[in-house]
Amino acid sequence: MTELLGPVTRLGLDASASEEPPTRPAVDDRAVRIDSFPGGAHTVLVTRGGAERLSLLVVPPHATPEAARAATAGSVRADNVTRAAQILTDTGTGT
Repeated sequence: MTELLGPVTRLGLDASASEEPPTRPAVDDRAVRIDSFPGGAHTVLVTRGGAERLSLLVVPPHATPEAARAATAGSVRADNVTRAAQILTDTGTGT
């Protein structure tokens, strides 16, 4: 991810989606802070550099290739304001 985005300083994960993650894993010999946030199912928040944030869609592994492509295409549109869970539902991936 750092090759595409530059230095990642923080990751935000849905509080209810997984077990307790490590709080400061090392990435390229640098500590990356991991926080949890409510209501962000199927989303990872990435903070790079100083404070620029990106929201990344997490496509479930059971998604068909066609549904994964459709979900990804829908999530990267410049005018997209649809939540990740809705994108997955709309493309037939579900949760």
